[in-house]
Amino acid sequence: MSPQRARTVRRRGVPLRLSLVALTVLLVAVGLLASGLAVTSSMRQDLISRTDDGLENAVRTWAEPRGLVGDGPGPPGPRRPPSPYYVESIVYGPGGVSTDSVYNQFDDAPDLDSLTGDDAGPVTVPSADGNGPQWRVIKHSNAFGRSIVATPMSDIDDTVSRLIRLQLAIGALVLLLIGLLSYLLVRTSLRPLRRVEETAHEIADGNLTRRVPAAPPNTEVGSLSESLNRMLAQIQQAFSATASSEQQARASEERMRRFVADASHELRTPLTSIKGFAELYSQRGGPDVADVPEVTDAMRRINDEAGRMNLLVEDLLMLARLDAQRPLDTAPVDLLALAADAVQSARVTAPSREIRLAIHAADQPPVVSGDAPRLVQVLRNLIGNAIDHTPPEATVTVGVAVEEGADPGEVVLTVADTGPGLTAEDAAHVFERFYRGDQSRYRGAGGGNGLGLSIVAALVGAHGGRVGVDTSPGAGATFWVRLPLARVAGEP
Repeated sequence: MSPQRARTVRRRGVPLRLSLVALTVLLVAVGLLASGLAVTSSMRQDLISRTDDGLENAVRTWAEPRGLVGDGPGPPGPRRPPSPYYVESIVYGPGGVSTDSVYNQFDDAPDLDSLTGDDAGPVTVPSADGNGPQWRVIKHSNAFGRSIVATPMSDIDDTVSRLIRLQLAIGALVLLLIGLLSYLLVRTSLRPLRRVEETAHEIADGNLTRRVPAAPPNTEVGSLSESLNRMLAQIQQAFSATASSEQQARASEERMRRFVADASHELRTPLTSIKGFAELYSQRGGPDVADVPEVTDAMRRINDEAGRMNLLVEDLLMLARLDAQRPLDTAPVDLLALAADAVQSARVTAPSREIRLAIHAADQPPVVSGDAPRLVQVLRNLIGNAIDHTPPEATVTVGVAVEEGADPGEVVLTVADTGPGLTAEDAAHVFERFYRGDQSRYRGAGGGNGLGLSIVAALVGAHGGRVGVDTSPGAGATFWVRLPLARVAGEP
């Protein structure tokens, strides 16, 4: 079982109505148990007290040793003891002669060894053989002899047992009735809360106009319903405001995209004309004008700035197309061949720089499904960024590797340099549009427009990949691109 599943199981509780019924039944059961113990104990003590009164009366009347009319003592009175009693007497005769008598109509006899002294009891003693009932015993002595009267406690125990069984039966019936009545009462009382729960489910499903049914305001449910309705009204207003704000933001963003696309499109024509006239001047300029250094320098600057503006417009158009999520022309693309061509082109445009190609051996070729011209632009932008923002002595290394651990695997493109690296703040924003870091990294002549890496991120995202940078100040920077590996025909 997963930790999340275990937490879910642990958090699953008992419904409130069942908890209330169980608590009510438990309290009633405790009350019945306490009252039953009190009644049973009182009844037992009362029965024992009555038995003790009978024993006291016996040893003081008919069972008491008494003297004979004549010259010596005699046995107890002529009355025979009633049947519920065990009687044992010793009568002292003349000359130290004693007369013993025992009256016992029971199958058992009490154990009298614990009775010491002339008088004892009433006390409870076991049977002599240890298997019979308990006995209630009293011992009394006078000048004529000693009498012991006992009676078994079987009747008391039977009476108490019948009382306990009766209490258990009545208690079970009472608990059953209390449980049923409590369930019906709690269910009726919690019906308004059930309606609140149903309303909450409907609101959770998206019906924000639903409200909790009203209840009497002087009740807890009524106060809760009123508070919930006020809260729901505020939440609905907040959602409406948020939705309206999001709609306005989307409309504003759409207008901005349309403006960028339209502006870029409108700027292309005059920029092309400016650049064309500048090139025409450089090729066919008149001898009188061409010999003026200021005019020549001005036309060169016009040509350079026109080229820079043309590049900016192309980048803006590219971002506008990517924002519009236009479909790419996908086909199997060998990234190793693209990387080799990009490195060769970079060596031609920057012959003074050391640009390397690192190939990592793999079982599968680094083939992805993508738009080849767009992937070439990704490589060129990354290599150009490394060349423009590192000093001339820095080395640029382009790497191609295949990672087959995941399913599907990934092709990893890296562009690493030995330049000054990026700060943590620059690394966090380097792929944002128009972002330009501080001067900690070298900028070549002309700098950049801050769109090259944002175009890289947009193109990689359009191909279902990821892009990032590993860097630290003074340790260079490694820009990496991860793209899904294309499945070779015939693979499962």
